[in-house]
Amino acid sequence: MLVSDAQVEKPVPLPFAALSANADASPADLIEEALTAVRLHLNMPIGYLSEFTDDQIVFRSVSAPGLEHLIKPGDQWPLSQVYCSRVLDGTLPNLIPDTRDVPFCSTLDVTESVPIRSHVSLPIYRSDGSPYGMFCCLSPEPNRSLNGRDLAVMQTFANLAARQVRLIEAREADLQSSVERVRRILDSGAFSTVYQPLYSLSTGRVTGVEALTRFCSDPYRSPDKWFHEAGVAGLELDLEEATFRLALRAFETLPEDIYLSLNASPALVCDRRFDRLLEGQPLHRMVLEITEHHDAPGQEVFFRRLSACRLHGLRVAIDDVGAGYSGLQRIASVAPDLLKLDRSITKGIDTIATHRAIMAALKHFAGETGALVLAEGVETEAEAATVKSLGINLAQGWLFGRPLPLDHLDLDRLIDVAA
Repeated sequence: MLVSDAQVEKPVPLPFAALSANADASPADLIEEALTAVRLHLNMPIGYLSEFTDDQIVFRSVSAPGLEHLIKPGDQWPLSQVYCSRVLDGTLPNLIPDTRDVPFCSTLDVTESVPIRSHVSLPIYRSDGSPYGMFCCLSPEPNRSLNGRDLAVMQTFANLAARQVRLIEAREADLQSSVERVRRILDSGAFSTVYQPLYSLSTGRVTGVEALTRFCSDPYRSPDKWFHEAGVAGLELDLEEATFRLALRAFETLPEDIYLSLNASPALVCDRRFDRLLEGQPLHRMVLEITEHHDAPGQEVFFRRLSACRLHGLRVAIDDVGAGYSGLQRIASVAPDLLKLDRSITKGIDTIATHRAIMAALKHFAGETGALVLAEGVETEAEAATVKSLGINLAQGWLFGRPLPLDHLDLDRLIDVAA
């Protein structure tokens, strides 16, 4: 006797031991595990999740070990030749213990070609209520023991799969939105460069400027959020290249005795577009800041490309040293020309002994490796004086100047900091 929709019981609780206990399991993994669990429960060799696309169904997830020649993820079948659309429109019931008992099944070629003798199928719906596809199990053998309780079990797992489908589609929509937002920023050039002076405490003069990116968006979003979103969207290198190229325009007006410091990720350094960015630039007047908690995608390539640039005068700095990502061995492997100590160490250094001890230790480490040290985030005269007393002669911070367009900076301003 066939089971109709009206006979379907409410989903029953199941021991989900068959499902992953890993909290980090992906939605796709959970769908596949749900298919395997319900397929084994029903004693059927094939379980799948399909998606309706125009006049086809696409198999998105499949549990059919040893039967990959029949069905695998990515395969497509015409809707007119499968059970899915006929179950959805009510022509076929959700549960068929034996397809020979349902005359319409014999009109479908797939019944004999697979073959299909028993079939259980439930629709999966999107968040907006539209049908996504079907959650199905089938077997080449009839199974007259299948009943409404089995369909309720199937419904429980189908509900789990539906939640994962909605999560996947929500993530895909978020990703597409991120791609579109970043593309708009890139296409419109809705970003600019500001420059913050880098001071010598011993001479009181500007020795360099750091290029920093600012974005024009409504509502405003900080640069780190834009670069993070670009990374999510797979456009981080595109955005980094565009902002780096814009920052290089400072060389058109920057005095010869002042260097330009630019931030670059190891991924950009390893990319061929980095060569195009540096072509024709005065590398002897450039410092490349590598944020230390960004790992190089290929250490050998990264170090080789840095070495090649250094032969032409490029200097390398490691940014945010001491920010919580520090690894002295990693710093030593880069052998930077400059260590930029994070503002978290500089803040309150005139009153916090542990900050002074950390800065002094890093100053000693830098001296042993032949690197200079710059203190970031200097905001008060007392902090500047303490930094100077520790033997650090380079500083950056609001005390000396906030990030501004290059033509707004007073590069001749003298800063007198008493030791």
